[in-house]
Amino acid sequence: MWQKSSFSEGGTEACVEISAGPAGTSYLRESDAPTEIIATDSAVLLSLMRVVREGRFDGPMP
Repeated sequence: MWQKSSFSEGGTEACVEISAGPAGTSYLRESDAPTEIIATDSAVLLSLMRVVREGRFDGPMP
């Protein structure tokens, strides 16, 4: 089952969706390209989400 991100834009179809798979696998997809799916380890995804929340990707890119 796919779950829509709570940060998705309201009233639009533009959103990221996540689904839990077997053995600690998480799946990500963009709602406007639902057949393109990224599979990753759930621990890796949680680490990415933590550093994003901490603001490590804020500001200009080098």
